[in-house]
Amino acid sequence: MALVVVLLAACSEDSGSSSSNETNNSSSGDAAQEIIVRVNDDPDFLDPHKATASISFQMILNMFEGLMAPNTDGSLREALGEKYEVSDDGLEYIFTIRQGVKFHDGSDLTVDDVKYTFDRLMGTNGGEKMKNNFDNVLSTEVVDDKTFKFTLKEPNSNFLYALTALTSGIVPAANDGKHNENPIGTGPFAYEKYSPGTNLVLKKNDNYWRDGLPYLNKVTFNFQSDDQAAIMALLANEVDLTSIPWARIDEVTDEFNTMQQQNNSSLVVTFNEEKEPFNNVKVRQAIAMAINKDDIISSVFNGYAEKLGSNMSPAMGKYHDDSLVDVWPFDVEKAKSLLEEAGYPDGFSTKITVSSHNGIYGNIAQIVVENLKAIGIDVEIEVVEWGIWLERVYFGRDYEMTAIDLTGRPSAYEVLNDYVSTNDGENFFRFNNADFDKVMSEVLLETDQEKQVDYFKQAQSILTEEAAAVYIADYQVIWGSDKAVSGLKSYPFWYHDMSEVKMSN
Repeated sequence: MALVVVLLAACSEDSGSSSSNETNNSSSGDAAQEIIVRVNDDPDFLDPHKATASISFQMILNMFEGLMAPNTDGSLREALGEKYEVSDDGLEYIFTIRQGVKFHDGSDLTVDDVKYTFDRLMGTNGGEKMKNNFDNVLSTEVVDDKTFKFTLKEPNSNFLYALTALTSGIVPAANDGKHNENPIGTGPFAYEKYSPGTNLVLKKNDNYWRDGLPYLNKVTFNFQSDDQAAIMALLANEVDLTSIPWARIDEVTDEFNTMQQQNNSSLVVTFNEEKEPFNNVKVRQAIAMAINKDDIISSVFNGYAEKLGSNMSPAMGKYHDDSLVDVWPFDVEKAKSLLEEAGYPDGFSTKITVSSHNGIYGNIAQIVVENLKAIGIDVEIEVVEWGIWLERVYFGRDYEMTAIDLTGRPSAYEVLNDYVSTNDGENFFRFNNADFDKVMSEVLLETDQEKQVDYFKQAQSILTEEAAAVYIADYQVIWGSDKAVSGLKSYPFWYHDMSEVKMSN
């Protein structure tokens, strides 16, 4: 799936900065090993199998782990699966489960918990199927007390990516029915408290299987949607880490550390393609040519963004097709002509529904209104709370237009999978194109990486030609942190990895 960008701060029940809290013995002297991180809004779910928003995984990946784990460059490494083997025909994946790992409640991780996790995800335990990623799994099997086997229906070049906590965090069978209100994982931090609208508090996992980690005793994610309030909280030492509004970077460079991160997401203005007139490709193409991407990049992101032509960020390297950027250049007269060809010479009226959890969406909507007015389209802006946006737009498909950024993922397949017609969980655009589905199906059977690249570029080209969305930009995030903070990592998706972060004097 896709979705959103986020981060950053708010009020906490604990006042002041982390440096005023209790200290502990550590390699960082007497510095308090606690951190306050600002994020834009609440998680949609704490249950890793139900969570869909990138804002959620930004926090909860500190609690959960998969059989595999992503590296900072997007590659994969073994995690709760200590090692694995793949059969010559690509149909069997046999994992040796890491021994000595404990869940946050002190119970041992067993191969039966792994079996329970995938039965739950696949709906084979009598419950509702929670993920489409495992439709190709023919069977799962507990081979012995430390070996687990997947048998696939056909080879799948993306299968290992589905085994990270982004898709399949391992959870204990004993916690069945309580994964959202009392989340239990094996990650470096354990759940302590969730106060809706205020914060999520995590505590150190003293039994973490990676020796010496984590360094922090406590991580508090404070919820604050207002960027301006967040930077004031940083300047007042009320939070230790937040994103910085692009226009205010100069205010923090002297007294705080800053780090620039490629977002690896696709900021889009998109449509519900089951509703008229957005089921007409010429209408979508006209809108793509009427929206001034350069204006959005300049005025909303202060230039800290790279223009896109399809749903793939330049951060994805060779998978990204930069030749698509100018397929639909800003051209008001051509846009008017396309709209007339579509049967709307006088334009039409519509509504763009955006979430209030990040101010960029409202700012973009205002530019869209002015741009589309020039070709006769009258757009009403509707701003709703984040939870309502998820319920109505993402899950309910009850919208006409919206603006959002689709979260980055380490897998090129997962980036584009949102548009597959059978992916009901994530295809909130209701895009339906047989050629696209065919390319996405064929790439899973291809083992040659260069040929995979060709398939992914074909898929991007189809999205561009069909104007499945208006692909605006991948914007860069500027992080500001207290100079006591070290060990921050940057991933090609939204994740505040606290496992190696420490506070120093």
